[in-house]
Amino acid sequence: MSLNVSSLSPRPTRSRAGEAPGGRDFIARAETAAAVAEQFADAVDRDARFPAEAFAVLREKKLLGMLVSTELGGDGARAADVVDVCAILGRACASTAMIFAMHQVKLACLARHARGELWQIAFLSEVARRQLLLASSTTEGGNGADIRSSDAPVRVSGGRVSLERDASCISYGREADALVTTARRSDGAAKSDQVLVVFRRQDYTLEPTQTWDTLGMRGTCSIGFMLRAEGDAGQVLTEPYERIHSQTMVPYAHMFWSAAWCGVASGAVARARAFVRQAARSAGGRMPPAAAQLTRARLSLETLRGVVQAGVANFERHAADPGGLATAEAQLALTLLKVEASELATQTVLTAMRACGLAGYRNDTPFAMGRFLRDILSSPIMINNDRILASADPAVLVSEAPAALSL
Repeated sequence: MSLNVSSLSPRPTRSRAGEAPGGRDFIARAETAAAVAEQFADAVDRDARFPAEAFAVLREKKLLGMLVSTELGGDGARAADVVDVCAILGRACASTAMIFAMHQVKLACLARHARGELWQIAFLSEVARRQLLLASSTTEGGNGADIRSSDAPVRVSGGRVSLERDASCISYGREADALVTTARRSDGAAKSDQVLVVFRRQDYTLEPTQTWDTLGMRGTCSIGFMLRAEGDAGQVLTEPYERIHSQTMVPYAHMFWSAAWCGVASGAVARARAFVRQAARSAGGRMPPAAAQLTRARLSLETLRGVVQAGVANFERHAADPGGLATAEAQLALTLLKVEASELATQTVLTAMRACGLAGYRNDTPFAMGRFLRDILSSPIMINNDRILASADPAVLVSEAPAALSL
């Protein structure tokens, strides 16, 4: 089994008129950005700062608008194409990959659910043209990170919409060009009756309410803000967030996050491989004591890649069927993808560090694993696996695992 970390989802190049470039084009563009991301990854981590250099290249290579349709000036990319880019970036810099993944999740929500609204269509075209970066606000100070519950309502009056929200976390909020946020539909609506609203940078102000000094993923700058926004009423998506959440938000988030974590794990295995090769050369070809850990790490990485590939294939199979993503089986599979990928990625990085021994444990060697380990530990914690598993309990009760392996 070969380890082609530059592509999680092999497929033929698309070349018919009007279709997006093939996967290899996205991969080449992503690798250019990843080279810059890797160069500044340690500084981004050390200073807990936004990876500006990498995103300058992502903009230059027009990857921020890749999910926008070709008719609106984008690449018309598939989810599988974004998965590849997330993995490539994750191998170089976890924060860059996670920011890119979060941006693409919000872009997917708009691209798939704009429903012909003129303001929203014009905005999607602007994202592709100007390569705008979208941030996300889905949690509030009082809801315990429950993204399916909103306290703050939108208020629509005279063709305008306004929102004031105590957002407990807006990653890279200061650097984003626009913000996509959930909100309660109205003052009288239930907390679960939510809408999705997009605000451009000139529409809102952010007042910091928290700081960001964390173990890993430091470059995401995921602090809290008091959000105050006002815009055109057309900036509210007409489709209920409940449907956006199940059809796009969760599937795309779990695929893109998992791909980013797979990239981080791949980077750790590559570093461990470099250590073992150098140690063997120095010892006249004799393998170091922990070389077996490299093989275990490789096995774990291959399993992780298979899980992500299967998750993308499962998504594409269900997405092709109207209503397919709403089934209990599809929702459960996409939920478990996130959990399994995060656990496997953590295991892979830990095993890769063991392959490096003290050289990986120390911070002052070319084989230091500290950043990889600290970043990957966020995967089961920042998006809490226990909460996700608890939300999956009803689906587990009503969904039986297929008996055949081909299903």
